[in-house]
Amino acid sequence: MKSGLTSLLILLTLLSVLTVSGQNAPVINATVTGKVVDSRTGKHLIGATVLIKGTTNGSATNQNGQFTLITGQKPPFTVVVSYVGYQTQELILNEDTGEIQLTQADNQLADVTITSRRRQESSQEVPIPISVVRGALVEDAGAFNVNRLKELVPSVQLYSSNPRNTTLNIRGLGSTFGLTNDGIDPGVGFYVDGVYYARPAVTALDFVDVEQIEVLRGPQGTLFGKNTTAGAFNITTRPASFVPGATFELSYGNYNFVQAKASLTGPLGKKLAARASFTGTQRNGLLTNIRTNQSVNTLNNLGFRGQLLYTPSDNVKLTLIGDYTDQQPNGYAQVVAGVVTTKRPAYRQFNNIIADLGYKLPSTNPFDRIIDHDTPSKADNQMGGVSLNADIKLGGGTLTATSAWRYWIWGPLNDRDYIGLPVFSISAANSKHNQWSQEIRYAGALSTRLNGVLGVFALYQDLQSDPVQTEEAGAAQWRFAQNSTSPLWRTPGLFDGFGIRTTNRLRSTSAAVFGQLDWAINDRLHVLPGIRYNYDKKIANYKRETYGGLQTTDPALLALKNAVYTNQAFDTDVDETNVSGQATVQYKASQRINAFGTYSISYKPVGINIAGLPTSGGRVLLELARVKPEFVTHYELGLKTRPTPNSVLNVVLHNSDIKDYQTQVQTPEPGVNRGYLANAERVRVWGVEVDGNLRLGNALSVYGAVAYTNGKYVSFKNAPVPLEETGGEAAFKDISGGDLPGISKWAGSLGGEVSGNGKFLAQDGRYFFALDNYYRSGFSSSPSPSKYLNIDGYALVNARVGFRASNGTSVFIWSRNLLNQNYFEQLLPAPGNAGQYGGVLGDPRTYGVTLRYSF
Repeated sequence: MKSGLTSLLILLTLLSVLTVSGQNAPVINATVTGKVVDSRTGKHLIGATVLIKGTTNGSATNQNGQFTLITGQKPPFTVVVSYVGYQTQELILNEDTGEIQLTQADNQLADVTITSRRRQESSQEVPIPISVVRGALVEDAGAFNVNRLKELVPSVQLYSSNPRNTTLNIRGLGSTFGLTNDGIDPGVGFYVDGVYYARPAVTALDFVDVEQIEVLRGPQGTLFGKNTTAGAFNITTRPASFVPGATFELSYGNYNFVQAKASLTGPLGKKLAARASFTGTQRNGLLTNIRTNQSVNTLNNLGFRGQLLYTPSDNVKLTLIGDYTDQQPNGYAQVVAGVVTTKRPAYRQFNNIIADLGYKLPSTNPFDRIIDHDTPSKADNQMGGVSLNADIKLGGGTLTATSAWRYWIWGPLNDRDYIGLPVFSISAANSKHNQWSQEIRYAGALSTRLNGVLGVFALYQDLQSDPVQTEEAGAAQWRFAQNSTSPLWRTPGLFDGFGIRTTNRLRSTSAAVFGQLDWAINDRLHVLPGIRYNYDKKIANYKRETYGGLQTTDPALLALKNAVYTNQAFDTDVDETNVSGQATVQYKASQRINAFGTYSISYKPVGINIAGLPTSGGRVLLELARVKPEFVTHYELGLKTRPTPNSVLNVVLHNSDIKDYQTQVQTPEPGVNRGYLANAERVRVWGVEVDGNLRLGNALSVYGAVAYTNGKYVSFKNAPVPLEETGGEAAFKDISGGDLPGISKWAGSLGGEVSGNGKFLAQDGRYFFALDNYYRSGFSSSPSPSKYLNIDGYALVNARVGFRASNGTSVFIWSRNLLNQNYFEQLLPAPGNAGQYGGVLGDPRTYGVTLRYSF
């Protein structure tokens, strides 16, 4: 599989180059350079867009206002130059040009250019609900990973108790809520420079040299890559440039926060350019372990990214990218957020258990940020990869081939009971993952009124324990596991060091053929049909073996040990094929009004349980290994408008009905150490989203978004009982009509920046003050609705003030969670369901200063 994908790319590239060379005599690339400046002041404009009219070829100006266009077109040709707050200008360029002068237009808001449809176009022109966050805003707002990005895009939800156990959702859909089970695919695609990242741990990555982040909402799959039922992140980084440039950034804040970033780019020859980027982040912990006197939940991240851009001819562009990330925090620990009285007998209630063991919680207020864990926290998270992308101009479009290999190594150690007693002494789900992906796609104009995308995608994944995963009980386990009044539970050493060693492996193969057309019936009416054929196969091997504890042949004592851990082994495989697609109708009533409606059906791939299965009467319930694919029926109506030249206002109504919804189920059996997966019969998510931008002169810009999302279990008749009903007569419950977890009915963000000309240390530039606000209402933090596991709504305020000098220097002071709001991000029942539950706390107020220099 691996060698075949690589050979296919090499063969495709060679054939395409030979074909192009045979049809056209070799020519040297035309390189056109210039500078974009303010017509009144002469100051260079950073980030202005220069696009060759009628093509997808464009560039953005650097910190010196310079741009470079590499094209096979022979000059002269027409370019379109745009910049926020300035009049868009069309002009003819020759080989080289001097300055392009733009005139301020206080009542004009520039277009945001996106590439999600594999061509450069205005975000207001596409019939897709999409949120676009520029790299500059990401950097200034301190959103250096996805968890912080959600504060700018309210339709995004992210929950993470550690990088492996991460849920990334859009509109409340995407991944199961709670502990991650590797046997299902995410419903939200995550792409960086065209490469699909399969592991949820990628959301912990520090952004490196990001140019733009596009968040596509709703089912995707007829345009590119992996089939995703809830949406996709399309992240593009800054490309290598033939114009030398560099950016250096250093931040320092409280909790000894230090972050350094650097990026260098420039030519290595006439046809070869390079870019090298680095990011490093360190911070003390936000919790204190009073047992070890250590700060916990630290940051300790390093990231590297390198690019080579090679343009052997005017029709071929090759990009080689490599990246590496290493994170070694002292984390991720949770505090005890509360205790629930279950329906178990009094002697099995958490407070009575710890009283019998002579233990007391270090604090009953989780926001004291105090823990006393007896197991060290570790979350070694390493990943990286290499990709080769070939863009080849053929006819009226571009043939793109992207080959990639990625890996992930996970080395954790958790205190899963959240307390200072040796209940679960070791919890280490060590894993390693390799993936190989290949995408070949053609996008372009088929005629004057017909554009299209046609492609194939293949992905192979190999995930396995590294070399084993360990779960081990401690001396206090007997009291938590005790389910009878038998004195045998007190047998000395019965559970001390008793555990399981698990080896597992999951091999997944995905393949697809996809396509989408854009048929312009006339200048206003477009019809966009799309189709996708999917094939998915998963092979699972699972084996766990018990070890340790009291060595005995006494059947009664063995029965007690088996109530905690048992041997289990199974091998199984699943496969599925399906056809999905969409139909969109777009009507451009005028230059200011763009309406569209979409109907789509899609499938989330078949799943397989790979973390242990429940048992009944000593029998492994192998029939629960297969998790049926989700079938999603989706409707959407959207309206994108420009009420005035200096404003944008968009509205989207959406509805998703899901049959066989894949959900996470917890079980009282500790041996099923990551829970297991099951299907809810049907769920429904619907809502309304509004977003907009407003610019008042060159001094004030405002942006905001609000989302109303309603998610319910339409039918889930055999769901697990919530934590407070554990130990009752029934082990399952009909929760039809209950709220889906992780969904706030209301979420919104509002931000803005005011700026003005000035001087600082004799440098010309602009002072600025920016404020970002984020709000979300309360939501359920339990797969089965629980009155105890609901998180209250909260609001966050982030602010920054500083100066941007015209020579490329910026300095600003920032604060996140300025009002020091206490809030939970997630609540998690402890394994065994004794009654205590842990909390993932949001960060307290942080503040610091950032110095940035670019040229």
